[in-house]
Parts: sequence; structure tokens; C-alpha cells
Amino acid sequence: MHYIIFIMKSLFEHVLNIAVSLRNAGGRALLAGGCVRDHLAGRKPQDFDLEVYGLPVQKIVSALNGRYALDMVGASFGVMKVRHLDIDIALPRSENKIGKGHRGFIVETAPDMDFASASSRRDFTVNAMMMDVLTGEIIDPWGGQKDLEQKILRHVSEHFSEDPLRVLRGMQFIARFDFTAAPETVELCRNISQDELPRERLAAEWEKMLLKGDHISRGLDFLSRCGWLKYYPELAALSGCSQDPRWHPEGDVWQHTLRVVDAASAINEKSADDKLILMLAALTHDLGKPLCTVQEQDGRITSCGHDTALAPAENFLRRLWNRPELIKMVTGLVRCHMQPWQLIRDGSSARAYRRLALHVQRMDLLADLVESDVRGIPAGEAVLAEKLRAVDVFRRRSDELSVANAPPAPLVLGRHLLARGIAPGKGMKPLLDTCFEAQLDGEFADFAGAMAFLDKLLCVK
Repeated sequence: MHYIIFIMKSLFEHVLNIAVSLRNAGGRALLAGGCVRDHLAGRKPQDFDLEVYGLPVQKIVSALNGRYALDMVGASFGVMKVRHLDIDIALPRSENKIGKGHRGFIVETAPDMDFASASSRRDFTVNAMMMDVLTGEIIDPWGGQKDLEQKILRHVSEHFSEDPLRVLRGMQFIARFDFTAAPETVELCRNISQDELPRERLAAEWEKMLLKGDHISRGLDFLSRCGWLKYYPELAALSGCSQDPRWHPEGDVWQHTLRVVDAASAINEKSADDKLILMLAALTHDLGKPLCTVQEQDGRITSCGHDTALAPAENFLRRLWNRPELIKMVTGLVRCHMQPWQLIRDGSSARAYRRLALHVQRMDLLADLVESDVRGIPAGEAVLAEKLRAVDVFRRRSDELSVANAPPAPLVLGRHLLARGIAPGKGMKPLLDTCFEAQLDGEFADFAGAMAFLDKLLCVK
């Protein structure tokens, strides 16, 4: 069976065993959704959705009893998970919209539903294809194969608008797979509102785009064409915010931001947390420009102070994430994204690097943001190379001073004062601050030097 080569064998063996067991019980198991899309596009699926026809829930459970344990939390909606495996089992079902939100549906399982009806409530045609696990037959009631070949993202039916989250799913699919949205899908999305969606679900789709996408600008452009930037006014304000063409020939701040997020997405080998911080910093680094941009009398366009105008970035981030530490890290990068140029230009001291590290926490991510910002401005090869060399100077200096991945930590601590007879209380803080300032100034760099400085300080006192 040559068609199974695309699937990681060990996991597919479980899928095949399940399909055989369900066939022997009188059912038919079809792979459905993203795993079929990814297979046909030449990508290895990471998980599998099986849609089972001809059997109710209890017969599915009985057919698999003793071989596969099922988590039944979603069984009333016709959805079960195979325990310890990335395999979901679902029944075809009908859904009737009765209220607001993504939970406002009555769901009824329908094991004998026809394929077209069962897939009519899926979001996009490329996700509405099915494949028989045992024969490899592709079942494609909505033309998904053709759309996949042409890289078209098209909604399946009028049911699309019943779940507003699908607009953001379209955004992240376009960013990840380089699709082009069908005009009729864009038009339908313009009449859908995200108002009833909880921010946790919104944030999840944004994260999929930012963490998995290679074409972030295309996903954001889709959001803009759908009219959904009105829900993100800080981003909407970037469009039409002019920049001096001598420094930004790419156009307004929106166009620059699109280029910067694409550049940031190309920086690999990062943990998911680090990449999310970097991508959000790239997306929000110039949100202060609409507040600060002015045209001078001589015609120059300036945006002095845009890096420290943090309210728009904070507002955007809080609208989606209730994660104070994430917001702190991102806004720290935004606030400091212009400072590396000053350090490089001035040939600044180790002290300046250490103090910047205290503010930004992660100098390595700051260097990544600055590099992305550089790549977001069209320039000749020589100019680009010169700017990237400057960023490398900043990286190397941060590494040399051991502040690339974390800010300097105080070497002199309260316990060292207690050991020298200093009584606990307010008097400890000035001593600790003096020691830390000396450490930042480079007066000592190791524990022995710190203790020698402390002893001298106490002797003087």
C-alpha cells in the first residue's frame, strides 16, 4: 500500500489497526481534515483525525475494547481521543446554531450521514477531504484537491460564518501554507464579527500563526482585507502612518511591520516561548509611531520617542493574553529596540551593556529584533551587510560580557551582609545597591572580587 509511506509508520500502524477493528464491526474509518491536507501537500502529518461511519459510539468503544483506551470526555458530541496517541475518533454529526459563541450549538451524531453533508460544516475545502484508511481512496465532495493544488483557501459552505474563529484560522493557514484566499471567502469574512469569542481562543490562533508561519505578512494582509484590523486598532493605525522615504523606502509603518515579522519568522532554533516573544516584539515594535510621527517644517518625517510610547503595544497584548510576564518581556524589547544602535555608535562601555541587559532581560532576543528591523527596510547588499555587521558586534559584545541570555545577577547578597554582622533592616539596601552598582561598573566580576569589595566598603563605613 504505497499511499501509507507518507505517514510515520509506528503511529499509522495504530491508525490501521483501529480501522481494521472498526471495519470488522461493520463501520468505515476515514482520515479527515488536516492530516489528509498535509499528506496531499507532501507534509508529514503530526496527528490524525478519524471519522467513523456506520457505527454509534458504544459500538466503536466495544470494537476497540481491550486494544485501545478512549477518553470519553467529548463522547456526547461524538468525539473521542485515543489515550496516549495523537489520534482522535469522531462520528459525523449535525450541528444547529442556537446561540452566541463557539459553544452555541446543538450537536447530534449521525453515523449514517452522507459524506458531503458530514463535511459541509468544515471550514475550508482543503480541510474537508477524507481518505479511506484501508484503501487510500480520496473522498472530496467540495473540490479541496483542486484548491490545494492551486493554493486557494475557500470556505466550504454558508455554515462557515457560524464560527467566527474561522477567520483567524484562515489567517494562520495563509501564513503557514502560503494560500491565497478566494475573493468570496474574504467577502464573507468581512461580515463576521469576533466580538463573541473569548480572548484565549483568539490568542491560540495568533500563536499558531506567529510560531508556525513562514508568511506572516500574508496572514496579516488577509486579516486587513477582511476588515478585521478594526478589532486590533493599534495595528490598524499603522496603515497610512508615513515614514521618511529616505530611511523607509518600503512605505508606511504597516508595510514595514509586514516585512519585519517575515524577517523575524525566518530566525530559527528557538524555543516556542522565545519565538513567541520575538514575534510579538517584531509585530508591536513600531506601534508607538502613530502617536509620535510628525512632519517637520523642512519636510522630514520623524517619530522621536516611538520606542518608549508603549501604551499601544501593551493594549494590543493585553487584549489577547493574560500573561503579565510575556507582556513585560515583549514591551521590554520594544522599549529598547533603538538602543543597540547607540551602544554600537558610541563604542559603549561594558557598564552600558550590563545596564541595558537589566532593562531588556534578553540581549539575544533584542539582537534578533534589531536584525529583523534591519531586514524590514529595503537596502542594497552593501548597506545591509554593514548594518548586519553592526548587529553582530552587539551580539558578540553581549556574549563576551555574559549578558546575552540573562541580565547580570548581584554577586553580593543579603546573607553576605548578615555574615559580616550587618543587622537586618533598611540599612542593608543601600549597601547592596552600592555593591551592585560597582559590579555593573566592572569593579569586580567574580565572587572573590565581590567579597573583597564588600569588606573594603564595610571597612570604610
